[in-house]
Amino acid sequence: MLLALAGNALSARAADPPLLHPLFQDHAVVQRDRPIPVWGQAAPGARVQVELAGRRVETQAGDDGRWQARLPALEAGGPHELIARSGGQTRRVADVLVGDVWLCSGQSNMELQVHRSLNARAEIAGADNDRIRLLRVPQAGMPAPRRDFAGPVRWQPATPANVPEFSAACYYFARELQKDVDVPMGLINASLGGSRIEAWLSAGALRGAGDYGDALDVLAQYAHAPQAASARWGELWDAWWNAQPGVAASDRPWLPQAAAAGWRAAPPQLGNYQAWGVPGLEHFTGMLWYRAKLRLSAVQAAQGATLALGNVDEIDQTWVNGRGVGSSYGGDARAYPLPAGLLREGDNLIVVNALNTYLDGGLVGPKDTRALLLADGTRIALDDAGWEYRTVPPGMATPPLAPWLSASGKTTLYNGMVAPLGQYALRGALWYQGESNTGEAAAYPGLLRAYRSDLRAQFGAGLPLLVVQLANYGAAPTRPQESGSAQLRQAQRMVAAEDGRSGLAVAIDIGERGDIHPANKQELGRRLARAARHVVYGERLPASGPVPLAARREGDAVAVRFGDIGDGLVAYGGDGPLGFELCGDATGSCRYADARIRGDEVLLRADVSAATRVRYGWADSPVVTLYDGAGLPAGPFEIRIP
Repeated sequence: MLLALAGNALSARAADPPLLHPLFQDHAVVQRDRPIPVWGQAAPGARVQVELAGRRVETQAGDDGRWQARLPALEAGGPHELIARSGGQTRRVADVLVGDVWLCSGQSNMELQVHRSLNARAEIAGADNDRIRLLRVPQAGMPAPRRDFAGPVRWQPATPANVPEFSAACYYFARELQKDVDVPMGLINASLGGSRIEAWLSAGALRGAGDYGDALDVLAQYAHAPQAASARWGELWDAWWNAQPGVAASDRPWLPQAAAAGWRAAPPQLGNYQAWGVPGLEHFTGMLWYRAKLRLSAVQAAQGATLALGNVDEIDQTWVNGRGVGSSYGGDARAYPLPAGLLREGDNLIVVNALNTYLDGGLVGPKDTRALLLADGTRIALDDAGWEYRTVPPGMATPPLAPWLSASGKTTLYNGMVAPLGQYALRGALWYQGESNTGEAAAYPGLLRAYRSDLRAQFGAGLPLLVVQLANYGAAPTRPQESGSAQLRQAQRMVAAEDGRSGLAVAIDIGERGDIHPANKQELGRRLARAARHVVYGERLPASGPVPLAARREGDAVAVRFGDIGDGLVAYGGDGPLGFELCGDATGSCRYADARIRGDEVLLRADVSAATRVRYGWADSPVVTLYDGAGLPAGPFEIRIP
């Protein structure tokens, strides 16, 4: 009888609401010097009491059981115990510190872990700082905002065991900042490699930032009717394809009646198409069409079925008999349930458009992962039917990406990784992203402004944002050139400069020409910390290196004046700095200019008669040598000559 009672008690306790949101657990850091939001779930209508460091508040849960309270502001310190009580339930959270909390977000260069950074073995061995606490948000893209995380989360002290898998940029930033701001640091890492900025904005922010209405409407439908949403997205994709230059109105490769012209037999083993030995595909990145036909009996066609495609590198858009059935991103195996009535007796056409933007591409999974799976257990191998492939017209633009994709979707990462943070009090946010948006740099300023406003709407007006300007990557230029990366760096610079609560960390000299993921995150952390000291803590020091203020004509030269200089301008490795260009209005009019330092100015000489613009560091991986005496580089820029 005693065992039965104990079991009943345990069952009742297990059924209790969680009382505190998962953010509030042992080793947490809460923000100092401002009211502290705390929330969770209790019985509907129940009274809830919350206590921290002797401060106590009470509130009442709503009809849905959700509650939120604000504890009075506390100075930096701890450890404290956070206690929540409701009815007979008590939740105690130990070892809570009060300090500065930072959100670190972006794509792979923010995600890149400490164990992949420079001198990782020694850095990890020395990572023993109980006053830096780490929390990694589970990576998840969702079609609608979530209140809770997609998986368990833990606050962890910085130790050799906990640091290796954490964001290197975020960790080194806090470690460096703590040398000047001697308070506990709480770091929340919400990042995902390959992610576009559109995935990190809320639906409201994204609707106001551009023409995203159709995609957001489809995403809202996908949350409750994924098959219907997949079909609708297929129609939008179809319309995009037929609007592209070089595509005939009758060219619809996804339709069963599509012409056979241009299709060729694919190698039986499939895999990375760059290894097929086909001229033109050895180094190709972009879209490649695939199709296969399956012959089904009436009994087979009448069953429920799932289309399995294995791994497609990296994004597929898939049709069956002319209807869109799914789109996915990354290495996960594709499995698309097919709507009733789509399959038919006789021939059935499966068409896949595979988009590859980096290295290997195509239908790269093993042969046995591609099949039509019928409800009766029958498995019909797709490769046995034989695949055909077709290229796309030269210069084809990037296609629209399904809004439910995680890294490249619309609002998905906000929904799954930022929305669950609620209104957790922050000191500021770090943003290292943009590599995945270099193809659409013209839209980036509006999106970055919307991202900043979105953060402030959620976490508090005036929240500081520190932006990492994209690092150099690729071959050094031998002549002036156009660059999507340079355009995006200009967008980052301008958006950061227009707002007094934003800062920029220049990384143009610490990238790696052969690796888009530079390992020197220690120097990046130092530069981010310096920007924070200026923007967030009000120190009077140049935040990010020499900043261009204006350009003017001066006889047969153009003078560019700089500000925010520490200990004067210097040129590394020569008499004058490299990387300056004088340009007219026309594309292709830029020419390298001879440059000499004069005080806080750089004088440029070339044929200046038609010059209307000055560019500096304008390439994917420019050669730049202009610094200040504090060792900070001037970042890439373009400015007009009046």
